[in-house]
Amino acid sequence: EKAPREKPNQPALRQTRQGPTDEAQMAAAAALARLEQKQPRARGPTSQDSIRNQVKKELRAEATVSGNPEVLGTNVVPESKEEGSTHLAVPGVYFTCPLTGATLRKDQRDARIREAILSHFATDPVAASIMKIHTFNKDRDRVKLGVDTIAKYLDNIHLHPEEEKYQKIKLQNKVFQERINCLEGAHEFFEAIGFQKVMLPVPDKEGPEEFYVLSEAVLAQPQNLEKHREQLLAAEPVRATLNRQRRVFRPSPLASQFDLPADFFNLTAEEIKREQRLRSDAVERLSVLRTKAMREKEEQRELRKYTYALLRVRLPDGCLLQGTFYARERMAAVYGFVREALQSDWLPFELLASGGQKLSEDENLALNECGLVPSALLTFSWDAAVLEDVKAAGAKPDSSILKPELLSAIEKLS
Repeated sequence: EKAPREKPNQPALRQTRQGPTDEAQMAAAAALARLEQKQPRARGPTSQDSIRNQVKKELRAEATVSGNPEVLGTNVVPESKEEGSTHLAVPGVYFTCPLTGATLRKDQRDARIREAILSHFATDPVAASIMKIHTFNKDRDRVKLGVDTIAKYLDNIHLHPEEEKYQKIKLQNKVFQERINCLEGAHEFFEAIGFQKVMLPVPDKEGPEEFYVLSEAVLAQPQNLEKHREQLLAAEPVRATLNRQRRVFRPSPLASQFDLPADFFNLTAEEIKREQRLRSDAVERLSVLRTKAMREKEEQRELRKYTYALLRVRLPDGCLLQGTFYARERMAAVYGFVREALQSDWLPFELLASGGQKLSEDENLALNECGLVPSALLTFSWDAAVLEDVKAAGAKPDSSILKPELLSAIEKLS
């Protein structure tokens, strides 16, 4: 019964293999002619591109002349985003110098902090030398070893004020050379606290050698040495703090759209191209049985792609609170940032991710581990139980959620 039903289909299959009819050939020729007529119109966008590029050049030149950091910050947008967007969610990543309070670009941090520390020698040479030791030397283990050795020198002087051998330090001593002489700022510290370089004779040596000798005036006030010792041990490297660039926006349907500058990405243009090439191996990697260690290593590599995170918090009235964070910061930093902006900062609240997941303040997870990098939109909500208790007590929460000084600077998101 099946054979007779299959036979009628065979001629139909053979008919489809026949060449096109005369009518089909005429229609195809007409279509080709229409396409050829439309081809010259495609030259229009090229002139628009040239105009757009010329405008960009003029804007860059204007920004260079004016020296406006916000205008200059827009020049570091990734190439893939320049054609599709003219407004960045944030001009770039900026920092604040803890010594001067100046706002610094990412590439200015080290040079400006070095300048600030060196200029501090004129007012407080002891504090400046301590900052130089902890900041200019990048090897933290070497710094700790050198600082502990210096502290031991000062501790011996404090505990044995009558012992003359503890009041001088031989500069060619092996311990001094290996642990202290290699540290930037160590010699400035010794001189700032009262040591002087003196050439002294050494037994069994032909000529004198150089020593650090403590002055008589400093020996009369040993409590100062103890204070300097404690300062040296308690000091930390001077680091520029991340500028949150807090901004408040009116309610907008563009709340979930982020156009980020290149500062937010840890990869260079060459590395991004290499990552795109490596994506062609994704299917093969997934098809191979991988161990847990291999999967964890790949996950960590993905997390390290991003250095910063731009977060927006949608408030109950629809306004948006925006801030910049390190990708490795914890959720507690985000909660603290939001709490500082609230009019009723004593009321407990919750932050929810885009999928409705509650992000706890006590959760010891970094932002990149929560999937909040390089950008994310969070939802703010008051603690329902506490809000009911407040209403039951006859009190009313403030009609304005944010502080007045923030609302006075509210912007339109574009």
